Amino acid sequence: MSSFSEFDNHQTHDGYGDSVFTKMIKAGHRTYFIDVKTTRSHDYFMVLTELRKKITVSGTITERNKVFIYQEDIAKFADGLEEVLTYLRKHVDLSPKNLDE
Repeated sequence: MSSFSEFDNHQTHDGYGDSVFTKMIKAGHRTYFIDVKTTRSHDYFMVLTELRKKITVSGTITERNKVFIYQEDIAKFADGLEEVLTYLRKHVDLSPKNLDE
Protein backbone atom coordinates (compact mmCIF):
# COMPACT_ATOMS: atom_id res chain seq x y z
CA MET A 1 0.00 0.00 0.00
CA SER A 2 1.32 3.42 -0.92
CA SER A 3 1.81 6.20 1.62
CA PHE A 4 0.40 8.73 -0.86
CA SER A 5 -3.14 9.94 -0.26
CA GLU A 6 -5.66 10.54 -3.03
CA PHE A 7 -4.89 14.24 -2.66
CA ASP A 8 -1.18 13.62 -3.20
CA ASN A 9 -1.98 11.34 -6.13
CA HIS A 10 -4.19 14.06 -7.63
CA GLN A 11 -1.14 16.26 -8.27
CA THR A 12 -2.60 19.75 -8.05
CA HIS A 13 0.44 20.98 -10.00
CA ASP A 14 -0.12 18.75 -13.01
CA GLY A 15 1.10 21.13 -15.70
CA TYR A 16 -2.37 22.46 -16.49
CA GLY A 17 -2.07 25.88 -14.83
CA ASP A 18 -1.61 27.25 -11.35
CA SER A 19 -4.08 25.86 -8.81
CA VAL A 20 -5.87 28.54 -6.78
CA PHE A 21 -8.60 26.40 -5.15
CA THR A 22 -9.24 22.67 -4.73
CA LYS A 23 -12.20 20.78 -3.29
CA MET A 24 -11.73 17.04 -2.68
CA ILE A 25 -14.81 14.79 -2.43
CA LYS A 26 -14.35 11.18 -1.27
CA ALA A 27 -17.06 8.81 -2.45
CA GLY A 28 -16.33 5.15 -1.85
CA HIS A 29 -13.81 3.83 -4.40
CA ARG A 30 -13.85 7.17 -6.18
CA THR A 31 -12.39 10.52 -5.23
CA TYR A 32 -13.43 13.66 -7.07
CA PHE A 33 -11.54 16.93 -7.26
CA ILE A 34 -12.90 20.27 -8.37
CA ASP A 35 -9.98 22.58 -9.10
CA VAL A 36 -9.93 26.24 -10.03
CA LYS A 37 -6.78 27.12 -11.93
CA THR A 38 -5.34 30.08 -13.78
CA THR A 39 -3.53 30.33 -17.08
CA ARG A 40 -0.44 32.42 -17.74
CA SER A 41 -2.74 35.17 -19.02
CA HIS A 42 -4.68 35.04 -15.70
CA ASP A 43 -7.83 33.45 -17.13
CA TYR A 44 -9.61 31.04 -14.82
CA PHE A 45 -10.72 27.53 -15.65
CA MET A 46 -12.08 24.53 -13.77
CA VAL A 47 -10.83 20.97 -13.86
CA LEU A 48 -13.13 18.17 -12.71
CA THR A 49 -11.12 15.05 -11.92
CA GLU A 50 -12.30 11.57 -11.03
CA LEU A 51 -9.79 9.16 -9.47
CA ARG A 52 -10.98 5.57 -9.33
CA LYS A 53 -9.10 2.71 -7.72
CA LYS A 54 -9.27 -0.62 -9.51
CA ILE A 55 -7.87 -3.87 -8.24
CA THR A 56 -6.25 -5.96 -10.95
CA VAL A 57 -4.28 -9.18 -10.98
CA SER A 58 -1.05 -7.18 -10.93
CA GLY A 59 -2.15 -4.86 -8.11
CA THR A 60 -4.12 -1.69 -7.54
CA ILE A 61 -4.21 0.90 -10.29
CA THR A 62 -5.71 4.37 -10.26
CA GLU A 63 -7.69 5.55 -13.26
CA ARG A 64 -7.89 9.29 -13.79
CA ASN A 65 -10.47 11.14 -15.87
CA LYS A 66 -10.47 14.91 -16.36
CA VAL A 67 -12.89 17.45 -17.76
CA PHE A 68 -11.74 21.02 -18.41
CA ILE A 69 -14.25 23.88 -18.26
CA TYR A 70 -12.83 27.11 -19.59
CA GLN A 71 -13.59 30.57 -18.26
CA GLU A 72 -15.95 31.48 -21.11
CA ASP A 73 -18.03 28.36 -20.39
CA ILE A 74 -18.17 28.39 -16.58
CA ALA A 75 -21.46 30.33 -16.31
CA LYS A 76 -23.18 28.03 -18.82
CA PHE A 77 -21.80 24.98 -17.04
CA ALA A 78 -22.99 26.29 -13.64
CA ASP A 79 -26.48 26.97 -15.03
CA GLY A 80 -26.68 23.48 -16.53
CA LEU A 81 -25.39 21.86 -13.35
CA GLU A 82 -27.96 23.76 -11.27
CA GLU A 83 -30.74 22.54 -13.57
CA VAL A 84 -29.56 18.95 -13.17
CA LEU A 85 -29.28 19.30 -9.38
CA THR A 86 -32.78 20.81 -9.17
CA TYR A 87 -34.16 17.84 -11.12
CA LEU A 88 -32.28 15.34 -8.95
CA ARG A 89 -33.45 16.99 -5.70
CA LYS A 90 -37.05 16.51 -6.86
CA HIS A 91 -36.67 12.91 -8.04
CA VAL A 92 -33.82 11.26 -6.12
CA ASP A 93 -32.87 10.93 -2.44
CA LEU A 94 -29.47 12.65 -2.39
CA SER A 95 -28.78 12.07 1.31
CA PRO A 96 -25.39 10.44 1.99
CA LYS A 97 -25.66 6.68 2.48
CA ASN A 98 -23.03 4.14 3.48
CA LEU A 99 -20.26 6.72 3.65
CA ASP A 100 -17.67 4.13 4.65
CA GLU A 101 -18.10 2.03 1.48
